[in-house]
Amino acid sequence: MAQVTLKGNPVEIGGTLPTAGSQAPAFTLVGEGLTDTSLKDFAGQRKVLNIFPSIDTPTCATSVRTFNAKASALENTVVLCISADLPFAQARFCGAEGLDNVKTLSTLRGRDFHNAYGVSIDNGPLAGLTARAVIVLDENDTVLHTELVAEIADEPNYDAALAALN
Repeated sequence: MAQVTLKGNPVEIGGTLPTAGSQAPAFTLVGEGLTDTSLKDFAGQRKVLNIFPSIDTPTCATSVRTFNAKASALENTVVLCISADLPFAQARFCGAEGLDNVKTLSTLRGRDFHNAYGVSIDNGPLAGLTARAVIVLDENDTVLHTELVAEIADEPNYDAALAALN
């Protein structure tokens, strides 16, 4: 079990973060229109999994905006923004912000994702949500880069994540 902090307070994280060189675990999450969306739906593309607690928090919103801005320059790459938010809230946020270079996915019917990807917040005020993490996959779903952000309120290292695609 990993540990991170939320505003300096320890938070236990369940599951195991995939390691570089390993095969990414399969998942099915909820996409736009409440459709089941799986990792296989993005076969042949490189993937940046931007995982966070809720799009309705300032740091999470910033990470979605930042990856949206950087995603337009990435070839054969999709940025998947994954949170517990309902697809309606995710779509409303992206629509209001004019963000069209990212795809949002909800863990609404994909709770096994939390442990499979090592991002399950197991205690504290955000228990039941996902920790902040970035996982980069190649076209074959091999893990190229992982970051479990040590302080949930901090942004991920965007440059390190995107460098893994070079």
